Amino acid sequence: MREPSRVGVRFTLHSPDGDQGFAGALTVKVTCLLDRAGSLTLAYEAATDAPTVVNSTNHAYFNLAGEGSGTILDHLLQVDADQYTAVDGELIPYGPHFPVEGTPFDLTEPRPVGERITADHPQLTLAGGGYDHNWVLRPHEGQDPRQVTVLAHRASGRRMECLTTEPGLQIYTGNLFDGSLTGPGGAPYRAFAGIALETQHFPDSPHRPCCPSTVLRPGEEYRSTTVYRFSVDPG
Repeated sequence: MREPSRVGVRFTLHSPDGDQGFAGALTVKVTCLLDRAGSLTLAYEAATDAPTVVNSTNHAYFNLAGEGSGTILDHLLQVDADQYTAVDGELIPYGPHFPVEGTPFDLTEPRPVGERITADHPQLTLAGGGYDHNWVLRPHEGQDPRQVTVLAHRASGRRMECLTTEPGLQIYTGNLFDGSLTGPGGAPYRAFAGIALETQHFPDSPHRPCCPSTVLRPGEEYRSTTVYRFSVDPG
């Protein structure tokens, strides 16, 4: 598909009633649009004929040094969140949200990903020696995507801002990559080869009354938008 300043593609999936145990016939559309300024927009839509749960996200990995070019431990990361969601031994969230202050999860200011990722903290140990957690993004008024995180690589000057309409951000730092997967450049992906920044509602929301609801009902339309905005510091 083409627009005056963007090109892209739209994917559609029809999931019949009972598919994978979920109620309702669900139709999902995902539109991916790339503009001339270097912004990639992911727009999600869904509709159902019976109450069901919907929580779409994107699981791409990023390494601003380039594909197969070392780890993301030297990348600077900032997240607009004062709380995170703790997990149990199976990485399922439990209990209330916890403050990031005073913990390795405090990314309210730009910090190298590797600065605290090896800290002696039980939550990092449970996740395999890194991040695999949901950050509770600060509340936002309005329906337009707002900036929630910035990832930057100082050596190359590359920078990626993430904007979203979603309330949560799941960060995974590839802790369990073991070299068994090989990228298009031929390099094996080992621990911390990339970082996933997954905008979404909170994990396990259907079982957590305190979390924003992921229930979609007939007559309602699910909509979610995330933008990855890329740039290069000319300095």
